[in-house]
Amino acid sequence: MLLLGCIKEVSDYELALSLPNGLSGFVPVTQISDAYSKLLTKQVAQGELLEELNSLPDMFSPGTLVRCIVTSIEKRDDGSRSVKLSIDPKSVNKGLNSTALEAGMLLSGSVLSVEDHGYLIDIGVPGTHAFLPHQKAKNYIKAAKKGPDLKIGQNLNCLIVEVKNQGRVVCLSIERSEVAASIATERQNWALSNLLPGLVVKARVQKVAPLGMKVTFLSYFTGIVDFMHMDPEKSMSYSPDQVVKACVLSVHPTSRAVRLTLRPPFLHPGGAPRQLPGQRLGAVLEEATVKAFYKEFGAVFELDDGTLAFARLKHLSKTRKSFKPGAFKEGCKHRCRIIDYSLMDEMCVVSLKHQIIEARFLQYQDVHTGDVVQGKVLSIKPIGMQVKVADGIRGLVPSLHLSDVILKQPEKKYNIGDEVKCRVLECNPGGKKLIFTLKKSLVQSKLPVLSNYEDAKPGLITHGFVVCAREFGCIVKFYNDVKGLVPKNELGSEPISCPEKAFYEGQVLKVMVLKCEPQQERLLLSFRLSSKPGPESKWKCTLKEKQEVKCQIGEIVDVKILKKKDNGLEVSILEDEDSVVAWIPKLHLSDFVATSKLLWHCLQEGDVLPRVMYLSDKGEHIILSRKSAVISAVQEEQVVRSFSEIQPGMLLTGYVRNVLPFGVFVEFPFGVTGLAPKVSMSDKFVTDTKDHFVVGQTVIAKVMSIDEEKQRVLLNLKVSECSSGDSAAESFALLSQYFKELKEIREMLRRGESSICNLVPGKRVHLVVQDVREDGSALFSSSSVTGLTVIATRHHLGDKNIAPGEKRKAFVLHVDALTSEVYVSLREELLKQRPKRVSMRSVFGFVSFCLS
Repeated sequence: MLLLGCIKEVSDYELALSLPNGLSGFVPVTQISDAYSKLLTKQVAQGELLEELNSLPDMFSPGTLVRCIVTSIEKRDDGSRSVKLSIDPKSVNKGLNSTALEAGMLLSGSVLSVEDHGYLIDIGVPGTHAFLPHQKAKNYIKAAKKGPDLKIGQNLNCLIVEVKNQGRVVCLSIERSEVAASIATERQNWALSNLLPGLVVKARVQKVAPLGMKVTFLSYFTGIVDFMHMDPEKSMSYSPDQVVKACVLSVHPTSRAVRLTLRPPFLHPGGAPRQLPGQRLGAVLEEATVKAFYKEFGAVFELDDGTLAFARLKHLSKTRKSFKPGAFKEGCKHRCRIIDYSLMDEMCVVSLKHQIIEARFLQYQDVHTGDVVQGKVLSIKPIGMQVKVADGIRGLVPSLHLSDVILKQPEKKYNIGDEVKCRVLECNPGGKKLIFTLKKSLVQSKLPVLSNYEDAKPGLITHGFVVCAREFGCIVKFYNDVKGLVPKNELGSEPISCPEKAFYEGQVLKVMVLKCEPQQERLLLSFRLSSKPGPESKWKCTLKEKQEVKCQIGEIVDVKILKKKDNGLEVSILEDEDSVVAWIPKLHLSDFVATSKLLWHCLQEGDVLPRVMYLSDKGEHIILSRKSAVISAVQEEQVVRSFSEIQPGMLLTGYVRNVLPFGVFVEFPFGVTGLAPKVSMSDKFVTDTKDHFVVGQTVIAKVMSIDEEKQRVLLNLKVSECSSGDSAAESFALLSQYFKELKEIREMLRRGESSICNLVPGKRVHLVVQDVREDGSALFSSSSVTGLTVIATRHHLGDKNIAPGEKRKAFVLHVDALTSEVYVSLREELLKQRPKRVSMRSVFGFVSFCLS
C-alpha cells in the first residue's frame, strides 16, 4: 500500500512517520535507498566511518512529507501493531516504467551521486537515468539548511522537466515554486497501477455523506475523502458537481481504493502540515465540545482554542460496557487530555479515560532526573532490569542499582510484573533513554539532587554512590553522569590506608562539595561532612599530595613529550596546575614491540599523547604505560595488587621483564612478578628462549603455582592454556588495536615522510632501475619513493634481465618505516594476481600467538 506520510521523529537508525487517520509507522535505516544501503554495507565491512555517509538527522527533518510503501505489519507483545515502511524510490515508484514518464510528473527520487554539474537521482525506474542540474537545486539546498550540497540517500520530491530518448533520460527540478505549482493532469497518462500519493489533482464531487464524500479525478479515477480530511472551513458547503483541489493520500493496490485530502497544507506539493505547539501535548482540557460522533470510529471535538480533535472509540470510556453513546451528542462537553498529534490529519488525538487524564507521564519529555516513579518489572537480564513506568515509557535499572547491596541473584528478589518504586538517575528524552535506581538510600533521600556541575556549590551536601575505590581515593557519581573525586585525605576523619577495602562499588554515601569547575567538569568532594570549605589555600593539596592524588596506579592521564631519549620519552603530565614529570619506556608505547619502536621513531618533542596510564613509582621516576591490553586489565580489575591476592588458575596480563636461558620473567601492574620456566613458555619445543619472547612484549600468563614462603609465582605462557574462552573476540580486539596504532603512525609519518605513507603491501608502483648489485638484487628509484631505498632481491626479479634506466612495474612486498626501506617484486605471478581477502580465522590465530 502506498501512502503519503510526514516525518515525526528522526533518529540515527530510523524515521518515525505520521500516517493518515492517526496511524504511525517507521522507516528503518536500511529502507532509505539502494545507494544509502550500499554505503552502510561498505562502512560495516571496512569498520570505519565513511565521509560520504551522512546520518539520517543530517538528511531529514521533522515535518517533511514523504511517499512511502508498507513493507510489513507486525504484532507487538502488547497487542498493538508495528507498521514497517520504505521510502526507497525503487519500491515507491515500482509501478512506473520509462515509457510512462512525462514532463510535469511529480515523483520521489533519491540522490545517487554528486557530479560536477549536478546530481544523478535514483527514481527507481529501470532503464532511466535521471539528472538534477545544480541550477534546479540551489534554492532548495539554501532553504533546507542541511549543508552546501545534497547528500547521497537524501529523499527528494522531484518534478520531471524534460524527457529524452523515450524515457531513458529525464531532467528534474526540485525548485519549491515549480514543485508547488505542479498539478497531475490527464495528459500525463497516470494509471491506477502507478498513481502516487502526494499528487495534487482537480476533483469533482460526486456524492456527499456524513462520513465524507466521493469524488472523481483524472477523468476516470474514483476516490474517497473522509470526514477528517475535508477542509474544516468548508466542511458544510460541499455539493455534488463542485470542482475542488485535492491531494492523493493513499493508494491500495488490491482493493484499488484511493483516498484524498482537501486540507490546504497538502494542496501545494512540497508544503508541510501544521505543527502542534509543544506545550499543548499532554494538556488537560476541562471542556471539549462534541462536534460529531461516528459510532464506528469515535468522536470529533472542538477544543478551547477552536481547533478540532479526535478521540477513538476505545478512548471515550474506561470499558466498552461503560460506554454511553447518548453522552456524545453534538454540543455535549467532556473533560479530556491531548495524548498525541496526527501531523497527517492536522488534528489532536485526545482521550477521555480517567486513568490517562490523571497519568503523571505521557511521554519521555515528562520524566525528569531525580523524579521518584512507580514502575512495573518487564524483564530481568544480566545487565539489569527493565521497568515500565507508563505506556510507551520504559527504562533500565542497571544491576549495580537493583539494591543497596550487590544482588548476585536478582530473580530471587524481583519477579516479572512486580510493582517497584524507583528514582530517575539519567534522562535522555531525545534518545528515549531512562536509567533508574532502586537503592533505597537514593530513592528515599531528601537531600538535593545533583544533576549538573553548575549546581555543585561548595558546601552542598548530597547523596552519591561510589563507582571506583583506589589507592588515590574514591570516584563518586550522582545524577546525569555527574561525578567527582574524593581524595584520600578527605575519605574520613581518620586516615584510611586502603580505600579499596573500606569502600565498595555501588555504596551510597553522603558527600560534601569542596570545589567545582563546571567548564572542565571537575568536582572535588569530601566524606568529612564537618569540614568547612574556606579559601583555596586552606584545602589545597601540597605538591606531594597532588601527585599522590593525581598519579595513582591505573589512572589515565594525557602527557606532553618533553624529551626523546634512546630508551624512552620524558613527559609532563598535563594538568591545570603544576606539571608532573614522568617517564614512558620505549617498549611501553604499545603492546606490540615493533609498533613501539615505530611510535618512538615518529613521535616528536611537543607532541601530546592521550590516554597514558600511571604504572608505578620507582625511585625518582613516575613510570607510565601506553600498552592498551595492560590498561584494559587494570580498568576491568583483572589484576592483583599484592602477592596475597594471587590464586592458581588466574589469567593475568603483564609484560616481559627479562628473558633468560631457563625461562621468562613477567611483571604485572602493581609490581608483582613471576617466572615462566622454559617448559611452560610455548606449545612448541623451546630450544632458545630468545626465539620466542623479547623484553617489553605484552603477554597473558596463567598462574600455575605460588610459593608463599619464598614469595615466588610460577607461570604458564602456552597459548593453549592462556585463553579465557572467547579467543576470537580477544584476538579481534587486539587486531583492532594494532590497526588503530598503525593508522596513528601513518598520520604521524605524513608530517615529514609522506611518500612512505602512500606505500602499502600489495600496491603496484612504476619504478626506474637504478643499479643491479653483485648479489643479483636491484635498487630502484621514482618520484613516488623519494628518500626511500627500494630493493628487489634476486629471487623477486624472477627470470627478467634488467638494466639501469629501465622502467618496470613492481609489487610492494614490505615497507620498513624505521629503516625507510621498501621491498618489491617484479614476478609476473604477483603482478597479475588479484588481491585476496585474508581469512579472519588465520588472523585470529596469528594475533593470539603474537600476544602470548
